[in-house]
Amino acid sequence: MTPLDSHLAIKVTRRRLLSVGTVGVGMMAVPNLAGGTNQSSTDLHMVGGPSERPFTSAFPGKGKMVLQRLHPPLLETPISVFNRDIFTPNDQFFVRWHWGDIPTSIDVDRYQIMVRGAVQRPIAINLSQLLRMPRVEVAAVNQCSGNSRGYFQPRVPGAQWGHGAMGNALWLGVPLRHVLDLAGVNPEAVAVRFGALDQPLVRGAPAYEKSLDIDDALNGEAMLAFGMNGVQLPLLNGFPVRLVVPGWYSTYWIKMLNDIEVLSAADDRFWTAKAYKIPANSRADVRPGEKDYPTVPISRMVPRSWVTSLEDGQKIAYAPVIPIGGIAMGGDSGVARVEVSSDHGRTWKDAKLGEDAGRFSFRRWDTDVRLTNPGVTPLMVRCTNRAGVVQPMTPNWNPSGFMRGHVETIRIEATRS
Repeated sequence: MTPLDSHLAIKVTRRRLLSVGTVGVGMMAVPNLAGGTNQSSTDLHMVGGPSERPFTSAFPGKGKMVLQRLHPPLLETPISVFNRDIFTPNDQFFVRWHWGDIPTSIDVDRYQIMVRGAVQRPIAINLSQLLRMPRVEVAAVNQCSGNSRGYFQPRVPGAQWGHGAMGNALWLGVPLRHVLDLAGVNPEAVAVRFGALDQPLVRGAPAYEKSLDIDDALNGEAMLAFGMNGVQLPLLNGFPVRLVVPGWYSTYWIKMLNDIEVLSAADDRFWTAKAYKIPANSRADVRPGEKDYPTVPISRMVPRSWVTSLEDGQKIAYAPVIPIGGIAMGGDSGVARVEVSSDHGRTWKDAKLGEDAGRFSFRRWDTDVRLTNPGVTPLMVRCTNRAGVVQPMTPNWNPSGFMRGHVETIRIEATRS
């Protein structure tokens, strides 16, 4: 029995409740936001502000996080965390919930996932049964559709994320295809809709649900995950089971999954039919103010890369050559190449790539750059994925602030001591 099996078995056999305590997630005391750290806030360097965000360690199972919203919680991973490892620690993995009625305890003995709709055999699967099914493990980035929204110009409404609405983990679970095969998908099926335990607080508001086309649901990549980086899922990241769709944006990664409905017609509910739409072009790009353009649901991620060893605006001691490093992701196709520029993109230098944990994972990169003189130097990084897609130099724009993917730039200031 693996350590994860042992940990999960305790939860099942003892009929325990996984609880965050006697108060709800959204009732954390505001005075504790700094979490006892010396640095109480961070500057996300957003043009037009506000740029400052407080740190918090007040949420259950979470360490030091950038607070974007208290209730329902929006917690961002500090950019420095991504410099430590390609896998994001669970206690600093970003948190994003749509609705405020999040269960603060889960009775694992009563928990089950219903599989119904256009199937031959509707079934209910409990956690014990799920743990006995064939398993897969995959390294995959989970990234909010609106990651980096606060840097869109002109600014757009929505959570003003920096670059930390993302994380990479080693997910363990059961292939969605296996579960659907147990129920027997009918030939007329066209999509699969996924529902969860969290609910809206406002009467009449649509419960958060998302659907996948039947081919994407059955391609063997999507999974019902119960393990994250070798332990059970944290409560705020979807315990006991969440949908993982490698290579796709997080809007599809339903947390606290409890319902799988196979559909014989296209999903006409709000979160699939109307929400999370992007301009129907490869960069999700329109001119500010443009109207009446065609849209499609956001789906697969695009390549991205960041400098993580230095922060925007950081002052360093001048040296002719300095080391820099960071992370890259290939979207759904893996990282093939990372390049760095220190002269506004006129010339580029290949970086050395680190461990390849798979096509859906972050990948470390490292190199060094020459500083001609003390002063401010722009550092740019760009990724090319295995499908040959290269990050563009010019930013995209859309009114939802989705799918940012162009070359990112930070500026450092080198000074003589």
